[in-house]
Amino acid sequence: MKFALATPALNNYPAAMAPWEPHAGGPEILRYARKADELSWDWLTIPEHIIMPTEMLEVMGSRFAEGIAASAVLMGATRRIHMLTYILALPYRHPLVLAKQIGTMEFLAGGRFTLGTAVGHLEREFEALGIPFEKRGPITDEYLQALKEIWTSDRPKFDGEYIKFDNVLVDPKPVQNPHPPIFIGGNSKPAMRRAAEHGDGWIPWLVTSEDLPGCIDYMKSLPAYEEKADRFEILVTTTAYKVEDYSHAEKGETHVAADRDSVLREIEALQKAGATSVQVMPPKLSTFGQCLEWIEWYDQEIIPQFR
Repeated sequence: MKFALATPALNNYPAAMAPWEPHAGGPEILRYARKADELSWDWLTIPEHIIMPTEMLEVMGSRFAEGIAASAVLMGATRRIHMLTYILALPYRHPLVLAKQIGTMEFLAGGRFTLGTAVGHLEREFEALGIPFEKRGPITDEYLQALKEIWTSDRPKFDGEYIKFDNVLVDPKPVQNPHPPIFIGGNSKPAMRRAAEHGDGWIPWLVTSEDLPGCIDYMKSLPAYEEKADRFEILVTTTAYKVEDYSHAEKGETHVAADRDSVLREIEALQKAGATSVQVMPPKLSTFGQCLEWIEWYDQEIIPQFR
């Protein structure tokens, strides 16, 4: 079992935000990342939205980091831990630009990046960026193929409907072979199909231990899944969000397990259901210092039970 740790203060998502986060900035985030790097956490997860529609402010908050810039800074501040965008909407990036950004980060930091990506869901965000919302699925499929071509070919070329290039060189290449891992987000069957066909892992949202076996059975039924089954990551958040999908309207209080017995039961249930990795959100503690103490406690008391 692998463990991804949510990076606080990069967003102010009301359902999961701790009281200290709105007042925190770079110094706290960097200190947090360095603490996680000293421990045994596998990833830091990086949230992202480019813009926030004003009508979503109440349910999603105003602050979301840009995933590539945040990953680059945190990779520069750490030595061991990997970064995982959680989740970057792929249609927002031209594949040549994104491939270059990730290749540059990996070249400088010795790898350590996982691309968590999906089609995106905020229609107004697409409108603001001038990207056709209704084409986001086909665009994502094509961009995934283009990224792999750029990363793995000495002279990449691609002739698609949404992206075309030829007679180009893209260097530096990523350090990880054959390319940085790609985890696909989304709960729909098209998202699971995309993960099986193009991804190295799947990152569902609002999927519980009860839902998970059926989703995994569906992916296992797809021909593309078989060849990667022994290395395919299924990363599920341990946070029991009480929000509606897409609207993010709160249906109750989101609870984050904090005591040892509850946390162990939570992870055991997800592991039994088929998860290979979990994303952990620190509980809504009052202070930044308490948060640092909690992630160290988790590293000592919980993670060794699943290694």
